[in-house]
Amino acid sequence: MNRNEYLIFSGIDPVMFSLGPVSVKWYGLMYLVGFIAALYLGFRRQEKTNWTKIQIVDLLFWCFVGIIIGGRLGYVVFYQFDFLLHNPLFLFQIWHGGMSFHGALLGAIGVIAWRSKVMNSDFLPVTDYIVPLVPIGLGAGHIGNFINAELWGRPSSLPWAVIFPNAGGDPRHPSQLYEFALEGMILFIVLWVYSATTRKYGTVSALFLVCYGLFRFIVEFFRQPDAHIGLYKIGLTQGQLLCVPMIILGAALFWTLAANKNIQINPFIKR
Repeated sequence: MNRNEYLIFSGIDPVMFSLGPVSVKWYGLMYLVGFIAALYLGFRRQEKTNWTKIQIVDLLFWCFVGIIIGGRLGYVVFYQFDFLLHNPLFLFQIWHGGMSFHGALLGAIGVIAWRSKVMNSDFLPVTDYIVPLVPIGLGAGHIGNFINAELWGRPSSLPWAVIFPNAGGDPRHPSQLYEFALEGMILFIVLWVYSATTRKYGTVSALFLVCYGLFRFIVEFFRQPDAHIGLYKIGLTQGQLLCVPMIILGAALFWTLAANKNIQINPFIKR
C-alpha cells in the first residue's frame, strides 16, 4: 500500500479555542449549530401551528435536554452495558465521550410525549413538526465526528479513503461524511419537501423512522464496528440491529395511517 495514494487526515485540533480553564470544542459547537438550525426552521413552520415562538423555543429546549440525557443513557446501555455493571459511575463520566442516536431518539420521544400534553396537542402532530428539524443537527454532529477523527470507517482502497490517526495506519472509508450526506443532507431534503404539503398526521414521523433506519443500516456496512462488540454472528453491527425496529415500526405506522381514512390531515396540530 502506498500511503501517498490516499488522503491523510491532517489532525484538526478538536478544541476551537480556550479562555482560561474553559475550552470550546468543535463537537460542542456542532450541537449548538443543530439547536440554532432547529430554531430557525421551526420558526419558519410556525404558521402551520397555533403555537407562539416562546412555546416553540420551550419545546425544542426540552427536546435538546431529552436528546442529551437519552443519548448518554442509550450509549452506556446499548454499547457499554457490561462496563456499566462494573462501574455505575461511568454513566456520569461524560468527559470520556459516548452518545447513542437511538438513545437520544428515545429521550426525545419521552420529552415530546410530556410536552405535547402541556401544549394541548396530540403526540404525532408534534413529532411531525419536530422530525424535519432534526437532520441538520445530525449532519453537524457527523462533521464533528470527522473533525475529531473518530467513528471512522472500515479499511478501503477507494481513492477517497482517508488515513486517520490512531486507526492503525490503514486507509478507511470516511463514514462520518457518508452519514453527513445521508442522515444529514438527503434526510433533511426528503423530510422538508414531504412535510411542506398537507399530510396525514404521523406520516412525516413514520417516514423519518424508515429513512433514518435505512440510511444508518447502509452506512454501518462501511463504518468500523465497535471494537468491544464487533459483528454479531449474522454479520450485523449493534447499530444495524437497533435500526431494524425503527424501520419496521416506521413502515407499519406509515401503512396503518395510509389505510385509515379517518386520520385527520391537519399537518401538525389537531386540537
